[in-house]
Amino acid sequence: MASGLPSTAGLARFCQKLKRLKPLEEATMETSLQRCLSALDLTLLGVGAMVGSGLYVLTGTVAKEITGPAVIVSFTVAAVASLLAALCYAEFGARVPRTGSAYLFTYVSMGELWAFLIGWNLVLEYVIAGAAVARAWSGYLDAMLDHHIRNFTEAHVGIWQVPLLARYPDFLAAGILLLASTFVSCGARVSSWLNHTLSAISMVVILFIIILGFVLARSHNWGKEEGGFAPFGFSGIMSGTATCFYAFVGFDVIAASSEEARNPKRAVPLAIAMSLGLAASAYILVSTVLTLMVPWHSLDPNSALADAFYQRGYSWAGYLVATGSICAMTTVLLNGLFCLPRIIYAMAADGLFFQAFAYVHPRTQVPLVGILVFGVLTALVALLLDLEALVQFLSIGTLLAYSFVAISIIVLRFQKAPLSSSPSPASPRPAAKEYNSFSDHIELVGTEQVPAPEPGQLRPALRPYLGFLDRCSPGVAVASAICVLVASAITLGCVLIFGDSALHLPRWGYILLLLLCGIMFLLSLLVLGAHQQQRQQDTFQIPMVPLIPALSILLNICLMLKLSYLTWVRFSIWLLIGLLVYFGYGIWHSKENQRELPGVTITRYVVFPSGSLEETVQVVQPPSQAPAQEPSSP
Repeated sequence: MASGLPSTAGLARFCQKLKRLKPLEEATMETSLQRCLSALDLTLLGVGAMVGSGLYVLTGTVAKEITGPAVIVSFTVAAVASLLAALCYAEFGARVPRTGSAYLFTYVSMGELWAFLIGWNLVLEYVIAGAAVARAWSGYLDAMLDHHIRNFTEAHVGIWQVPLLARYPDFLAAGILLLASTFVSCGARVSSWLNHTLSAISMVVILFIIILGFVLARSHNWGKEEGGFAPFGFSGIMSGTATCFYAFVGFDVIAASSEEARNPKRAVPLAIAMSLGLAASAYILVSTVLTLMVPWHSLDPNSALADAFYQRGYSWAGYLVATGSICAMTTVLLNGLFCLPRIIYAMAADGLFFQAFAYVHPRTQVPLVGILVFGVLTALVALLLDLEALVQFLSIGTLLAYSFVAISIIVLRFQKAPLSSSPSPASPRPAAKEYNSFSDHIELVGTEQVPAPEPGQLRPALRPYLGFLDRCSPGVAVASAICVLVASAITLGCVLIFGDSALHLPRWGYILLLLLCGIMFLLSLLVLGAHQQQRQQDTFQIPMVPLIPALSILLNICLMLKLSYLTWVRFSIWLLIGLLVYFGYGIWHSKENQRELPGVTITRYVVFPSGSLEETVQVVQPPSQAPAQEPSSP
């Protein structure tokens, strides 16, 4: 081989590094963070993250420009679609109660490189989301003050006309971000208390809007004289659903906070379900009263709720609406700044990001360096940059994370449960049985002939009919089915989105391609359903796997394909920067490097009641404990 070229074995080892997994049992170790959050705390975190500026701005915009009063249907369908992704997060958050959200879930199931890229995208998502909400918070307060803040800044600083920079520096948005970062750095208990207070005020205002709105409701505003209930038809409802879907983004903050939950196995699924239900109820009821109070075509998209009360002669109610919107947007800011440093902390603790961000303050027990650094970074983005060109990053990053979590659920459900090298009190192994007599040996033979089915194996009842799947190497049929599922979902999404427009297919070609992709999608589901799954009795598991995660994947892909090509170009540039960080630092400092040391394999032959006849344990001796060898004398 020519000098300077890597060997085949070296390339194989390098590729193996990219696919290495974080052990699932390590992901449930004790934490240095403080476990102080109850199910109520997590529920209010989720509600605060979902019910923000969208309730006060998005409802009016969608109702007037996209759907009309049928915005209610759009929010309902979007809530059901969000539930598909939320269930996947609930299972992982209960099973892997560690901070990191989609990053950690991908790490334990799909590999290190994919996990880093998901974490890298989540960082960008939270930075831009925090800056955008701070800008909305500043603009709302400025509008209440007749734009005196904007006029003062433009008069004394001037107007910028530089690409990628804002029209003027928003000092108020930067200031509220720094103030929120200060509160978050005081500890999870302080953040939770402040979130409780602001969420309570926001929910009281929402309850006031709903009650007074129903009192002022006029049913004829849904009548034919005003355009009817669905003036834009079915296509308008579907377009509105795609927009309303992003109103429910935010429940992942619950999964990211599971390491600080007292009882994550119960609290995380319960909090995700309750927060999503409360948020959906708020959006549906508020959009109902909004379109019943005034005709949908007379709404002001920028301040629909306040303007609706003003049109009905209740201008004083606009101040209450403004108070609720400020509180709601502040809770969104707090939750974003609460979640982002914890994802950074998880990446740094695994060695994939700079080690300084793994520091946890001994008194407040929060990742202090991450909070301060990324709080300042988010404030700078809100202060200087033009966010309109960057906001679509929120969509693509969120949808990609949802897709990978759904794929991870399928992968992990068909994997064998990890064997622990030493039983612990938390997960005791069944006691071994000794076989001495002749009858015991007969029992041993019977146990060997009928072993308990393991995850990833073909179901015993289907072996007479699908025996050809059993001839593959262990796991090959499942892995192939997952690859076909993802590939067919991408192809099916392309056909659905671009079949009539960009691809210029004839009608018969469009239908034929749609049928082929649909058949491949269904066949992969059937192959996966024919194999045994993991069953966890003590943690939440979503039903109908792999159907529910597969539908979530398909929906997320369709929504991603509707984004502009410029968003994909900017997203690709961000991914390239992330790859430079990973190959320059993360791959060499990953803690999984320590597991690649030579070890000794010990095989113990023990019979367990489950039918297992042997257990293999690998013992790795760290270099610091290895006995030093004296150099051999010549």
